[in-house]
Amino acid sequence: MAALEQNSDGSCNDLVNSNKNCTNSLSEEIRKQADEVKDKANTYFKNEQYNEAINFYTQAIELNPYNAPYYGNRSFAYLRTECFGYALEDASKALDLDRNYIKAYYRRASANMALGKFKLALKDFEAVVKVKPNDKDARAKYNECAKIVRMMAFQKAISSSDSESVVEKLDLENMVIEDDYNGPALENNKVTEKFVTELLDTFKNQKKLHRKFAYQILIQAKEYFSKQLTLVDIDVPKDSKFTICGDIHGQFYDLLNIFELNGLPSKDNPYLFNGDFVDRGSFSVECILSLLSLKLLYPQHFYMSRGNHESITMNQMYGFDGEVKSKYTSQMCDLFTEVFNWIPLAHCINKKIMVCHGGLFSDPAVTLDDIRKVDRNRQPPESGIMCELLWSDPQIVPGTAPSKRGVGVQFGPDVTENFLKVNNLDYIIRSHEVKDAGYEIMHNGKCITVFSAPNYCDTMKNKGAFITIKGGDLTPKYTSYEAVPHPNVKPMAYASSLFGLF
Repeated sequence: MAALEQNSDGSCNDLVNSNKNCTNSLSEEIRKQADEVKDKANTYFKNEQYNEAINFYTQAIELNPYNAPYYGNRSFAYLRTECFGYALEDASKALDLDRNYIKAYYRRASANMALGKFKLALKDFEAVVKVKPNDKDARAKYNECAKIVRMMAFQKAISSSDSESVVEKLDLENMVIEDDYNGPALENNKVTEKFVTELLDTFKNQKKLHRKFAYQILIQAKEYFSKQLTLVDIDVPKDSKFTICGDIHGQFYDLLNIFELNGLPSKDNPYLFNGDFVDRGSFSVECILSLLSLKLLYPQHFYMSRGNHESITMNQMYGFDGEVKSKYTSQMCDLFTEVFNWIPLAHCINKKIMVCHGGLFSDPAVTLDDIRKVDRNRQPPESGIMCELLWSDPQIVPGTAPSKRGVGVQFGPDVTENFLKVNNLDYIIRSHEVKDAGYEIMHNGKCITVFSAPNYCDTMKNKGAFITIKGGDLTPKYTSYEAVPHPNVKPMAYASSLFGLF
């Protein structure tokens, strides 16, 4: 490696090599001050106050930018707040400063896994194994990641050679309903109000829906969604109420609380759920089957937008894949994927409000018609309209910037204003981010975030919220609520064993 050079003022020209000389250029007082700030950050991290931890790690880095563990610690905090792009940058920076800092390899591997880049993650695990060949934990993580890479390659090979739907492989006619099953049943293969009422009660009591009925719901939902456009137009009559909910993330008992507070969905009480129905929360199966049943019962009064977690990679890491396999079958996982691929990406209410899960675009010329034309029957790509609808986030400053998540973009108030002007809209509603009050208003009131999973992952202490509007003036009203108790099943109970890295 090249020798590290220092300018006369003590600054460094080359940070690829050891940071020893640069560190020595700092006074003992500054290094001590930086460590004290880092200790404060660690305390906030231990108390699961990750945003505060990030602020103090940043202060420590500003005082001493040559300390690899500072970046490694902040990377870990970014992982906890799902800022995977920032986590990746910090882990790489830590390794630039110290190639022997093992934790940074784990952090970078974690960020890459969260972004679905398992081959890159595998390289970092391999690097750790080479340095610590006798470390059983490192070897286990390497083997687990290698297994996922092989499985993904196999799935890709299968999908390219076998385009047959799961639906065509099912033999529902001969699927036996056991004599001792006393749960809800479809009537003439149709979802009814009675069925939905019994289903919600069954799930509330931690009982299962029979797999035959679950399969039938999925098949019918896929058929319905496949006939919809990528962007669905909704007409809300002048004096009618309409409710928009954000992320639910498998928190079934909080979903029931929304219905308790705001009434069950019906023709007179329509809803739109804006993505991320599953993952993290360990009652994701109950959430998604309930929502799909409501969609089939009230197809013109109950709407669902796809979120970034309605995808294979997210489901493999964050628990939904494992939960479906535990409660039903791996074949049902594949059918869920087919259903998710067809869920619309956006909705437009009364030609004035666009609702999507993530946000806006790097291309300022995108129109609603462009969204309508998107071929959504696929896994989310890493760029383009579909990717940005699912992954983007608003920012305070004007313009666009690389996403803190590593996918999509961050977009400023000018981007929102331009999109609304181009498409003759009043404002946008999106979800995708935890907010303390369950909602946040940005960009001069033109970009609203709603997040409906309170005390997210049983750790974030945030409120959940939903938005109601009237068809006449479309003025948003916000209802916030606390989390309710749930059975003693922890979030991420079905997640990949690699998730311990996060």
